[in-house]
Amino acid sequence: MSTVAIRRALLSVSDKSGIVELASALAARGVELVSTGGTAKAIREAGLAVKDISELTGFPEMMDGRVKTLHPVVHGGLLAVRDDAAHLASMQEHGIGAIDLLVINLYPFEATVAKGARRDDVVENIDIGGPAMVRSSAKNHAFVTVLTDPADYAELLAQIDADGGTSLAFRIRMAAKAYALTAAYDAAIAGWFAFADAYTNPLGAEALKAEPFPPTLPMAFARGDVLRYGENPHQTAAVYVPRMVATPGVPQARQVQGKELSYNNLNDADAALELIAEFKGGDPAVAIIKHANPCGVAQAPTLLGAWEAALACDSVSAFGGIVATNVALDGPTAEAICQIFTEVVIAPGADDAAIAAFAAKKNLRLLLVDCLPDPARPGLQLKTIAGGLLVQSRDAGIIGSDDLRVVTKRQPTAQELADCLFAWKVAKHVKSNAIVFAKDGTTAGIGAGQMNRRDSGRIATIRAREAAETAGWDAPRTAGSAMASDAFLPFADGIDVAIEAGASVVIQPGGAMRDDEVIAAADAAGIAMVFTGMRHFRH
Repeated sequence: MSTVAIRRALLSVSDKSGIVELASALAARGVELVSTGGTAKAIREAGLAVKDISELTGFPEMMDGRVKTLHPVVHGGLLAVRDDAAHLASMQEHGIGAIDLLVINLYPFEATVAKGARRDDVVENIDIGGPAMVRSSAKNHAFVTVLTDPADYAELLAQIDADGGTSLAFRIRMAAKAYALTAAYDAAIAGWFAFADAYTNPLGAEALKAEPFPPTLPMAFARGDVLRYGENPHQTAAVYVPRMVATPGVPQARQVQGKELSYNNLNDADAALELIAEFKGGDPAVAIIKHANPCGVAQAPTLLGAWEAALACDSVSAFGGIVATNVALDGPTAEAICQIFTEVVIAPGADDAAIAAFAAKKNLRLLLVDCLPDPARPGLQLKTIAGGLLVQSRDAGIIGSDDLRVVTKRQPTAQELADCLFAWKVAKHVKSNAIVFAKDGTTAGIGAGQMNRRDSGRIATIRAREAAETAGWDAPRTAGSAMASDAFLPFADGIDVAIEAGASVVIQPGGAMRDDEVIAAADAAGIAMVFTGMRHFRH
């Protein structure tokens, strides 16, 4: 069937945006209005004639509104095949009138979760009758039009005015949209039970321990921006965001200025935000990211000082990079950042002077977030592979000074331990194999992504020498530094790299078969070494 006239409409919405205007427009076109609860009240208060759903069913709304539309008169009116004689006979026998249009949206389950409501309130906002009506009407799209989005109201009215009803193409499109809504809605509920509720509900937490990965992984993501292209121009890309955002990140940031964000911008900005979150609540810190790897990280009494120290680590790689800060941007720091080509700056706020300074660089993307993520937050990471999906818990491991085990004869000093922990935080965000040298809250050299750890160490020392030459220092900052390795040092040649660079202390997970040889090499060189018992592979 092609065009279907709209004679009776059932309106039942939680989001009442535009519903009174739509009801008025439908009534003006001779459509009989039927509605429920608060929607009927809003329509009636606008002076429009509307029939309560209870007049159709012969039953009052009951059980606090839990039961009102789950009735054969409603679903028969939505599901009846209008050109089937048996269906028409059943309608006539049981006094079921056809419902040609369903305008509906669902209880705000996700919004209720997002505002931190009590568990009972969350459960109460699980819609039952709404999804049932959506599915009934969408299944019968040959005869019934279902609208779940206020953005489609205008097109509905335009179709009625142009053709006297809705086209089959429109009804199919709206049915697809309706099923996508219920699929995402159910996935959000299932995901809340499987994960979010488990983290806050003691009984759920016990269930999560017993079964950390549900047999079916529920996911509900809504498409955000369609991007210009993916990692390369021949690839297409888009960003999708969870319908329930537990922890805001780059997709939720406010873009103050600059060009559209690309796939690589988003990926690198996320890496920058996750790294800088390690310094949340501490002294001002700056991280400079290039191709998802840090090329300079520093912490200092002032943000400008942190920027200058981070940039000095590898000013060549910083060109065209991503900058993240752990505190709000100020004018002097923004002006300094503008001295080099920067793709994206992301920070938890910016003062007027900083915003004005960046405005002079119209292509620079400035992103402001309401807060930094918690590096210890629970959650899942997903990665597609051919034929499947890899899922793991986030690397939320945090190491403090009390977790370190000194394994060498020489004990590290308090400053060396501080340098170790700083280098360790950075190494966690460097692609494996990762080697990071750091001193006085500043990275001195970073080696990333090599097939063996020795080469990563050599690259880190080369970067440190180049930085010293550029700055005119007497010696690289690796002299007297801490060297961090994201995984254990399998051979003593890893210690040789540290010794050659002038490091005075090494921090690494430990646990290698040749730990004794590595410890002996450190003792022979007179350097200290601590084990964390935790590795941070990042692939």
